[in-house]
Amino acid sequence: MKFLDLAKVTIRSGAGGNGCVSFRREKFIEFGGPNGGDGGDGGDVIAEAVEGLNTLIDFRYQQHFFAQNGRAGQGANRTGASGDDIVLKVPVGTEILDEDEETLIADLTQVGQRVVLARGGNGGFGNAHFKTSTNQAPRNANPGQPGVERMIWLRLKLIADAGLVGLPNAGKSTFLAAVSNARPKIADYPFTTLAPNLGVAGVDGAEFVIADIPGLIEGASEGRGLGDLFLGHVERCAVLLHLIDGTSGDPVGDFRTVDTELEAYSPDLHAKPRIVALNKIDALDEEERAFLKEEVERGIGHAVMPMSGATGEGVTEVLRALRARIGTTRQAEARDETGDGPEDGPWRP
Repeated sequence: MKFLDLAKVTIRSGAGGNGCVSFRREKFIEFGGPNGGDGGDGGDVIAEAVEGLNTLIDFRYQQHFFAQNGRAGQGANRTGASGDDIVLKVPVGTEILDEDEETLIADLTQVGQRVVLARGGNGGFGNAHFKTSTNQAPRNANPGQPGVERMIWLRLKLIADAGLVGLPNAGKSTFLAAVSNARPKIADYPFTTLAPNLGVAGVDGAEFVIADIPGLIEGASEGRGLGDLFLGHVERCAVLLHLIDGTSGDPVGDFRTVDTELEAYSPDLHAKPRIVALNKIDALDEEERAFLKEEVERGIGHAVMPMSGATGEGVTEVLRALRARIGTTRQAEARDETGDGPEDGPWRP
């Protein structure tokens, strides 16, 4: 299934049905009076987050969603049928934006969460509604209200606990394949990963979701390479795992390149808690590992965890560090929601 994380759709709610002008005409009833019924309400356009979806590809083949109009009222005080609602089923983590691509309408982060995007028009009143003591035979009825038509953007941001960042060929996909059942494409050339991948990793009886996105290069914030198109998928993560290729020749420079692009994309994303891992140590001997680890820690001012996604060396320790950091961050977010405030400050290199 092709991955698609941005779609533009046109929606329109149903128009309300018109009210009816009608009078009772029954044998032996001298003064029948008005009996025109009200029109039915138009259907709403609703978005709902559902399980089992991780792409917006369905919205590439259908971009127009129109709810049903309400039916007109009828005589004998019969109210017209209301129009059926139309429901847009979207993946969990979908943001709904206005046409300007900036105004956030809704953020659907839980299964079953719903939001009305366009309310259907009310049905018009029939002439029975206007009968008064001084107006026994009204001959007027209201038309139904029109529906609402608008264009909206759907933007998917995957829900994950940890996000992988790094240069192309830093070993992100290899790490994801080693710790989960995900099977991303792995090859020895840059930009093997062209779309985000999700995997469920487990350590010490606990499980958490890891998101792998295409690698960043210098100038990604300006559109180079695959640009920063997929960085939105790690915005919801509790922690970032920054992988550095230990065989690149300039690991400190590699770290700074990605760090700069993260900051250019979003200061909030750059400030997220981060664990830095020196990958591919299976290609280094003990002396080279110790020297490189010390050099990188001194260059970036942050602790570095050596590991090898290919052989599994050091992977368990990295997973434990991720699990601990995820728990701390989620607790801090919960305290934020209750107004107590987080205990830990933002990550700084």
